[in-house]
Amino acid sequence: MARLFESYVMVDWSAASKPATGADSIWIGALTPDSRLKLTFKATNPPTRAKAIEELTELLNRCLKRGDRVLVGVDFPLGFPAGTSEALKLKGEPGKSLRDFLLKEMKDKPDNTNNRFALAARMNRLISDGPFPFWGCSKKDELTTLSVKKTREHGKGDIAEFRIVEEAALAAKKARPQPVWKIAYAGAIGGQAMTGIPAMERLREKFPALKIWPFDLPLAKLDSEALADTRVVVAEVLTTLNATNQQASEIRDEAQVRMLCEALAERDASGKLATMFAGEAKLSDKQKAAVSAEEGWILGI
Repeated sequence: MARLFESYVMVDWSAASKPATGADSIWIGALTPDSRLKLTFKATNPPTRAKAIEELTELLNRCLKRGDRVLVGVDFPLGFPAGTSEALKLKGEPGKSLRDFLLKEMKDKPDNTNNRFALAARMNRLISDGPFPFWGCSKKDELTTLSVKKTREHGKGDIAEFRIVEEAALAAKKARPQPVWKIAYAGAIGGQAMTGIPAMERLREKFPALKIWPFDLPLAKLDSEALADTRVVVAEVLTTLNATNQQASEIRDEAQVRMLCEALAERDASGKLATMFAGEAKLSDKQKAAVSAEEGWILGI
């Protein structure tokens, strides 16, 4: 059975505000064909997001020059709960308008300093005129519209705390999701989303044949016909979805991106990867529309 992809790249992202390496920093794992077409793994640990995008650009250029189709997995949300764009009063398609907003307003400098706290405070003001729904920052970054801690629970009429996929992952006991509104502290995927989404949009600008699933590709079993004009597919992943067999020389983050690359390549070789792009079979049409338009999905949930 023919593979959908020839190369597999997994990115463990970080929203750190200063350069960092080692544990809890950015790791890029690449499982790509060598000169004998044998899949070979290599990991890098760029200290900044700017360096990570530079490395990803060089890696994708090499893969595409060789004729590979590449699956890129990123471990941060590629979308926000349905209704976020509307609450921000953005015009146009919900998901795209929010991505365009973050691309324009998120200032992420080469040394990793960024404005995510100020931007979250501004988004809170637009959504609720108070410190909701985004939360989490140091005391020095606290504002009237951004609190150090969560100020209240999400109620009726509010944007949901979790995306549909996170509720599904929790129900299936596949993960213990953090809310995208949490932008600081351990497991703060909100900060990763705020910095990561614009980074993927800049990568898209460099590669016209790059598509982000499930916004640019259907929430359905993937086949070669659907990928006809696509050379790079970016999908949200969970680096903790597979058991981690950590080698003595590896940092845990490095082992996780390796194991995920290997697991997805194995599923691709056996024909099982294609069905993972269909998402949860029990989704209603309304839920599927929200996932495809604004929320996104996690590959493997």
